[in-house]
Amino acid sequence: MSVVIIKYNAGNVQSVYNALKRLNVEAVVSDEPQVISNADKVIFPGVGEASSAMAYLKERELDKLIKGLTVPILGVCLGLQLMCAYSEEEDTECLNIFPVQVKKFPPEDKVPHMGWNTVYNLKGKLFQGVAENSYAYFVHSYYAESNEYAVAESHYIVDFSPAIHKDNFYATQFHPEKSAETGVRLLNNFLRI
Repeated sequence: MSVVIIKYNAGNVQSVYNALKRLNVEAVVSDEPQVISNADKVIFPGVGEASSAMAYLKERELDKLIKGLTVPILGVCLGLQLMCAYSEEEDTECLNIFPVQVKKFPPEDKVPHMGWNTVYNLKGKLFQGVAENSYAYFVHSYYAESNEYAVAESHYIVDFSPAIHKDNFYATQFHPEKSAETGVRLLNNFLRI
């Protein structure tokens, strides 16, 4: 099984790579369209800012490539936000895989949402074997509004969708690679899809 982690100008690629290595999966980190297209599974991680990340993807035509993928793809953190339609961060049009808005948490003094938080109302393949109200690790200032594609829910100031799924596209706002047993189970579940 070939797993490719999409490299773009957003952090966190190395920690995802290391998490997969601990699961005995040797992933390839690349922004080469051919390499990404030939993968069996794709992970789209990210810690960074939406507009510059989208500019990088468009410049390399990775925006079209990601939308056209038919293999399972997992967006993480900024990856989830970029899979949505629009982000309030720098007024950014995103990939629109999920017709969902990404908004900034109010108020300023409680942002970012950082640390462990519970995820609940878990459903679907990603969360098989993950207990209700499991803890996951978050670092984010923007969130996907609660929506029909949610396969989990969480709450920080407002209710939001920490995981979404549509067709072959999966995404988590939290970092599975930093979420201890919950994250290990979720990554293993994704690799088995």
